[in-house]
Amino acid sequence: MGLELYLDLLSQPCRSIYIFARSNNIPFEFKHVELFKDSVLGKRPAAGSGAEQPRAGPSNSEGAGKVSLLKKVPALKDGDFTLAECTAILLYLSRKYNTPDHWYPSDIQKRARVDEYLSWHHANIRANAPKTMWIKVLIPLFTGQPLPSEKLQEVMEGLSTSLKQFEERFLQDKAFIIGSEISLADLVAIVELMQPVGVGCDIFEDRPRLMEWRRRVEDAVGKELFFQAHEMILNIKELSNIQIDPQLKEQLAPVLMKMLK
Repeated sequence: MGLELYLDLLSQPCRSIYIFARSNNIPFEFKHVELFKDSVLGKRPAAGSGAEQPRAGPSNSEGAGKVSLLKKVPALKDGDFTLAECTAILLYLSRKYNTPDHWYPSDIQKRARVDEYLSWHHANIRANAPKTMWIKVLIPLFTGQPLPSEKLQEVMEGLSTSLKQFEERFLQDKAFIIGSEISLADLVAIVELMQPVGVGCDIFEDRPRLMEWRRRVEDAVGKELFFQAHEMILNIKELSNIQIDPQLKEQLAPVLMKMLK
């Protein structure tokens, strides 16, 4: 049995694993899990024009639930071995397939810099960037009304603070977070920062250093692969066209609202 990856490319961690595996020519079977279809949002509309999205036949949500004890994606199955959590999967793949050293350097200090960023990321970039999608697309979809503009402004202010720290503390004047080559830290960071872009909050605008870094990351993994992986998030507003079961709306709308309080 070969390597199986259970992914939904609307998920930032899933995109990082997908890009990493493809850019390193790691052979795997793509198990397409439609979280929004099978768990939350109902039928997803067709993706917009652009590179064809990878498909693996019917959604594999049930299979992902069996693979991951946490019942979420990303999830990995390698023979009888299963694994959850993005960072753990990225490190497993880098070690098993002996990917180029720059991704997770053997140099102990460079590796520590990658670890430092990954530790900081969750409480800062990841704590704010995904909320833009909930505020601008998902919560209005369920509640039928937009949130007050103050909510988005609050999130953007928090994200702006994190971006300032990212530039000054981690990026500095380097090409990438740990130096002249891309690492797992850059990959985890960029997929998260594309989430606001997908809903019209271009956090790269007026940040030339951040924009140049983004372009270098795109070039490092390949622009075609980068935009293929991000096609769904860049067409996220198409979700407004789907029909939500009224009972599901009634159940989930209050829960979603509490997420941002």
